[in-house]
Amino acid sequence: MVKAIEEQGIPAVHVCTIVPISETVGANRILPSVAIPYPTGNPTLTSSEELALRKRLMLKALGALSQKIDSQTIFS
Repeated sequence: MVKAIEEQGIPAVHVCTIVPISETVGANRILPSVAIPYPTGNPTLTSSEELALRKRLMLKALGALSQKIDSQTIFS
């Protein structure tokens, strides 16, 4: 879906747990996330720690959107 969104001229970030799959499908901006069952969270953390984790991931994604790229880029 990320590739289809970008084909319409809208930049997108693929937040994913398995980077090679994102590379294979052609996502341009790739942000590795936490784990397959919890891509943007971690149930072992306290509520405030998990909120901080999610905020960090989303801020990284927003930063990735603001960068001009020429090829597939992994933002770690």
